[in-house]
Amino acid sequence: MGAEDGGQGGVGQGGGEQSGVVRTGAEQWAALGWRELAGRRVGVLTNPTGVLVDQTHVVDSMVAAGVPPVAVFGPEHGFRGTAQAGGSEGDYLDPRTSIPVYDAYGADAAKLAGLLTKAGVEHVVFDIADIGARFYTYIWSMYTAMQAAARVGARFTVLDRPNPVGGEAHGPQLDPAYATGVGRKPIVQQHGMTVGELAGFFNAEFLPSDGGAVADLRVVEVRGWRRSRLDTGLPWVPPSPNVPTRDTALVYPGTCLFEGLVFSEGRGTTRPFETIGAPGLDWRWAEDLNARGLPGVRFREAHFTPWFGKFANTACSGVALQVTDPGGFDAIRTAVEMIVVARSRYPVVFAWRLDNWIDKLSGSDRLRRMVDAGAGADEVVGAWSDELSTFRTRRRRHLRYR
Repeated sequence: MGAEDGGQGGVGQGGGEQSGVVRTGAEQWAALGWRELAGRRVGVLTNPTGVLVDQTHVVDSMVAAGVPPVAVFGPEHGFRGTAQAGGSEGDYLDPRTSIPVYDAYGADAAKLAGLLTKAGVEHVVFDIADIGARFYTYIWSMYTAMQAAARVGARFTVLDRPNPVGGEAHGPQLDPAYATGVGRKPIVQQHGMTVGELAGFFNAEFLPSDGGAVADLRVVEVRGWRRSRLDTGLPWVPPSPNVPTRDTALVYPGTCLFEGLVFSEGRGTTRPFETIGAPGLDWRWAEDLNARGLPGVRFREAHFTPWFGKFANTACSGVALQVTDPGGFDAIRTAVEMIVVARSRYPVVFAWRLDNWIDKLSGSDRLRRMVDAGAGADEVVGAWSDELSTFRTRRRRHLRYR
């Protein structure tokens, strides 16, 4: 396993320029003409977030530099990003570059290894902007790609990017009995790691007993980023159709839990995950929540009609979240408070989805059982304090930024 920092240093150097410009791994390699990839058969796992500061996509930049990949792999939503949640673009020939694009979403390691072999890939490059939540599927596409690379003996390089919700870990850890495509391994709900840090964590902690580690793992570290730095100055590209803004990313690790309730999580509105509600709610939810004085957030009474998703074309009421202090805001604690208050205030309206999707999102049935038993938010959050502390310790040696 190796570490790289644009040819200028090793592990831990990426956080050394807090006041300077943030430079992603992709930006550094593009500035060198992608010479690290010259003469190799490269496959790139990426999506619309894989861009340089001038908005050129990394695949297009590689082609322009005369270092074209032999294959591109698209995650959930696809390489060019045309698919909605739970969808992908399938296999096709990219019309811009004529490079074969393969669908990696939902592929297991065996299938993906077969695709790497089919395309003759000897070096896998990962460049996707994650948003720091366990149930955001891109990190699990990376995990599968690492499994596949290990099987075929390919080098694996992560072009690292900042975590837009910062470097602190929060929330419950996944119980392996609840592993799904929205959480395959026991990490906490808001992991607080970059994809490069996660790659090292996965390679050391999970892959050795899950088919084998990647023998040649490299991370091109971000320069100028610290764990507490949320304002990176980098252009925002929506990482998926329902995460349109940086504000959405801040609340998502918490309010995505509302996917597990009968409430609308705001899909089909202009502010998904920032707008939560259902028919039968009213202004009192916002009043109750604001009275609790939760740090870094205010709630506004909201009325909306989603055009797709839950309650499509049906008038809903609820709350809109406004993050007033990103550094002090705790998305998961906030969401738990919202759930507890909603259950108390609206017992007739409140319900979990019948498929217990909340258990997959939260990582076990504990949240659901505790809320149903009448536990308050302090008790719910306190229930995972020991496992969160253990995770923070376990991840420490894999952190690359201060």
